[in-house]
Amino acid sequence: MHPDFSHLGEEERLKAENDFLKMKLMLEHDAKFLDESSDLPSLPPTIENDFLNYIMAFEEQSKNPTYIKVFDKIERPGYFKPVAQITDSQIDAEWKKLQHHLYKYHITLDVCSPNISVRELYRFTTEELFEHEMSDMNIAGMMTNFIYDEFHPDHRYDNSRLAAFDCIKLILEKEPLDWVLNFREENLRLNNRFPLTIEDFKEITSHYKDSYSALEVQEVEYSSCRINEGDCVVTGTYTVAATSDHQSFTLSGNWTVKLELDRKTGYWHFYEVQIEGINF
Repeated sequence: MHPDFSHLGEEERLKAENDFLKMKLMLEHDAKFLDESSDLPSLPPTIENDFLNYIMAFEEQSKNPTYIKVFDKIERPGYFKPVAQITDSQIDAEWKKLQHHLYKYHITLDVCSPNISVRELYRFTTEELFEHEMSDMNIAGMMTNFIYDEFHPDHRYDNSRLAAFDCIKLILEKEPLDWVLNFREENLRLNNRFPLTIEDFKEITSHYKDSYSALEVQEVEYSSCRINEGDCVVTGTYTVAATSDHQSFTLSGNWTVKLELDRKTGYWHFYEVQIEGINF
């Protein structure tokens, strides 16, 4: 039962209701909140109240979830044509119309890969996403966001970016190589150093980083990506501005990163890195 705070002024009522909602979330859903003595700034009572009510509604509806097809959620519109009946000159307008209809029901579709066309997004939505089941929650302000790439990954695009920015850039920059989620645990190769454990790999790159007083990665670009079943090879170039003994110079060259597919998890892992111009 919700206590009656109507006898209080507006600000006092909101603060009292917020305290009640926090206590309810802690007792019923094991929620944790920052201590009031924290140095972090507190939210205005109105914003905090909206947030707490949102979380409460989400938790309550999550107890007994129901599911519905996307097509049913958007009330089964009958005026979206099959993609084959839409000309190239019409497809942009039809896709915007479809996006607008989805948004009315708090649904969006995004895509990460730049290689996916508007026609393919329209086809995917009408032929696949419409049949997909989603949580049927009704919470004010809540959006359901779908990502095209989660249904149809673009491995060449994803692996190229992984190799360039989650491997080469992290190795070359001054900061320690702490984030190694995408590396294989053992039998790694770094230039002519093999076999290495992940700890060996981190130690070797640390020696490289420590040998310079400053390292600024100016450019890391990928140029090709070849995939053969569960094996992938990405190549590219790099440029780093380095400083050592008060002298500045440039490190640059080609790089190659090899990845293998873990078929159990569906994730790709780095297992070999070759970087020209650096003696690890």
